[in-house]
Amino acid sequence: MPLPHRFGLLRESGFRRLFAATALGQLGDRVVFLTLPLIAIVALDVGEFQVGLLSTTTMAGSLLVGLPAGAWVDRMRKRSVLVSTDLLRALVLVSLPLAWWAGVLTVWWLYAVALVHGVLTVFFDVAYVSYLPHLVGREHLVEGNSRLSAVRSVTSIGGPAVAGPLVGWLGAPVAVLVSSVGMAASGVLAAGIREREPEPERGERSRLGRDIKEGLRFVLHRPVLRATVLTDGTFNVFLVMYQTMLMVFLAREIHLGSFGIGLVLSGMGCGSLLGALLSARASRWLGQGPVIWLAPLVTCPSTALMALARPGWSVWVAALGLAALSLGGVVRMVAQASFQQALTPDRLMGRMSATARFVSWGGLALGGVLGGAAGSLLGARLTLCVGAAGMTLSLLPALLSPLRTLRELPRTQDPVHPAGQARATPTP
Repeated sequence: MPLPHRFGLLRESGFRRLFAATALGQLGDRVVFLTLPLIAIVALDVGEFQVGLLSTTTMAGSLLVGLPAGAWVDRMRKRSVLVSTDLLRALVLVSLPLAWWAGVLTVWWLYAVALVHGVLTVFFDVAYVSYLPHLVGREHLVEGNSRLSAVRSVTSIGGPAVAGPLVGWLGAPVAVLVSSVGMAASGVLAAGIREREPEPERGERSRLGRDIKEGLRFVLHRPVLRATVLTDGTFNVFLVMYQTMLMVFLAREIHLGSFGIGLVLSGMGCGSLLGALLSARASRWLGQGPVIWLAPLVTCPSTALMALARPGWSVWVAALGLAALSLGGVVRMVAQASFQQALTPDRLMGRMSATARFVSWGGLALGGVLGGAAGSLLGARLTLCVGAAGMTLSLLPALLSPLRTLRELPRTQDPVHPAGQARATPTP
């Protein structure tokens, strides 16, 4: 369907509601991500190990239910999953200020909230990726992903700006309550989307394991999908390795305070926003496939500038390299997500998304462990060099795949044959 060029998908009521729901949900997520550790440190006075365990618990949901979530979401109506997970996340978050006011809040309560919230977020994210092609049509995937990536980038910048005053004025537990209101409003907005979606395929409960395997086979047996997933997972290993030591480097070797560190990191959010705004144009200029490896290949080496920085003006020049990293990363992710959605049949969309997310978050978890180990052995400065080199080399799976020359998204979905039926032709 043709769309007015200036506002595009934002002229469509359904996408506008999803856009607003995403903005509220993402902002709430960012506030929660920042306030949960503050509750642990300030209200409960826990140690460093327990704070680290809280961060791990937040990530654990993706690894625990990542693959089954895709199979389950493929059997459900995606809008219903979006609405129910938003409302359930709001209820889970409300329990924190209530427990605090009742005087029964413990660190174990925080762990439980972080885990349940993380599990629900997995279902929300998988359904969100699966729902977008139904809502906007496959011909508008790049624009849809670009606009929603812009929302995520803005909330990554605005989240800390909102969380800081909220915690200062109201206290961390009450700030979580405000986040829960945002989650509930996100659910209400998603419930108002009126566009119909196809009836989902209903599978038997006993076929869950087979469904998961089918999703894994679908991704791993297709060179383009396999390349995007391997690139993302490997990139995340070195990204988190880099980020783990970046905070240590800025605090202990550059001697920046919390305000200065926040200012350096805010540049990454600005780069993400610029990348989201430029992603559609970059895909047209460079080609949908080449942009996945070319944009980050140009920007990733700039992160090595931070390892060369010394106290003074050089660190602010190096911060531009972090902004460039985020810019190239978002351009890559928008094109990558559009390829994944365009190649995947509707009935496998949830499983494809869950498989990609599982590998991606597995890379994040592994990168945290390797970053700490590398920092202990090599020091923060040298670990930054390893991370910068690794992020650049992680693009090899995409560079060596058919993405190297695919300039446009496929116009038809990749066919899926039932188990045991031979394929007539190879797939991209």
